[in-house]
Amino acid sequence: MIDYATYFASACFGAAFLMNMWKIATADAMSDRVLALDTMVINVIALLVLHGLMLSTEIYFEAALIIAMLGFVSTVAYARFMLRGNIIE
Repeated sequence: MIDYATYFASACFGAAFLMNMWKIATADAMSDRVLALDTMVINVIALLVLHGLMLSTEIYFEAALIIAMLGFVSTVAYARFMLRGNIIE
């Protein structure tokens, strides 16, 4: 039963990933693209965790943690760029 749930969740997060890619490609404002990119990072983390559950391995959980840290740093960098015009002072 858990196999069906993980397959269904993977399909849902995969569809959400594709919708975020569409929003990044067609958004008018820069802030919409940043929000879609941040949501896409969350979807990638969820897909990695689900894939790790399917294969019963721990390496995907570590990869998800690394991507989460990189996603946070990139979101902060985009926010600073949008507010101040530069990232590093």
